[in-house]
Amino acid sequence: MEIARKEGATAICHGATGKGNDQIRFELGIKALAPDLKIIAAWRSDKWTLDSRESEIEYCKQHGIDLQFSADNSYSRDRNLWHISHEGLELEDPANEPNFEHLLVLGTTPEKAPEEGEYVTMTFEQGVPKSVNGKEMKVSDIIRELNRLGGKHGIGIVDIVENRVVGMKSRGVYETPGGTILYEAHQQLEELILDRDTYREKEEMGNKLAQIVYEGKWFSPLREATCAFIESTQKYVTGEVKFKLYKGNIIKAGTTSPYSLYNESIASFTTGDLYDHHDAEGFINLFGLSTKVRAMKMQEVEGK
Repeated sequence: MEIARKEGATAICHGATGKGNDQIRFELGIKALAPDLKIIAAWRSDKWTLDSRESEIEYCKQHGIDLQFSADNSYSRDRNLWHISHEGLELEDPANEPNFEHLLVLGTTPEKAPEEGEYVTMTFEQGVPKSVNGKEMKVSDIIRELNRLGGKHGIGIVDIVENRVVGMKSRGVYETPGGTILYEAHQQLEELILDRDTYREKEEMGNKLAQIVYEGKWFSPLREATCAFIESTQKYVTGEVKFKLYKGNIIKAGTTSPYSLYNESIASFTTGDLYDHHDAEGFINLFGLSTKVRAMKMQEVEGK
């Protein structure tokens, strides 16, 4: 929209098909930031005569456009800093196993990953990643480095059937090596630092945010409010996370934080000053009171 304004454009055109989610994300963004601009979606136009990837490829050949892939490798791919997605060809039938030898771009399969695992250490400050293996980097470079490490060890390959906003189910394979590592490392810290109620609510709000973004509603008051809650939970998410990457797995290898709520004297099986085993009896009696009262009533009603 910024470029459209600079160029004095009156419309924005995109090449998304009429079946996907991209068209929704593109157009909701345009509507939110430049509601006066016209939107042209070529695939949905009556003037557009191409109706498949095969016909698009043939059109390109006829007009001297040399594509970097053949028809048998014409997956629908979207790639950015965060990931690459693959759709189409054998993936269109859920009964087919993905042709990973043909498919993967960012990484390798766990079977072909190194036989030895690799330890990785990360630090976070207020929820934001700061370093990998002792080297401080900006977040975008951290994602690039984690993509390299994760791809090497077969991390973050998922085969899913999603429920698109337009109503259909769609199958795709996603490679998100760096994002998968980042998510797990961040969660490792949150498990130690957030109290139970906040952690539970953060999970629910995280799922809510994912749905908001998935539906293309980034530029909305709801997204801003949801992010404000999530950002407030990150105030003390600071510390160091260590894990091992091994054949598609991220294995915990130690987490430390100055704000950790983990108290060894309480968690230990040994009775300490802050927790007396006898206190559990009264708590369970009260916590289970409604369950017991209902069971007694059912016995009375059923005559048992």
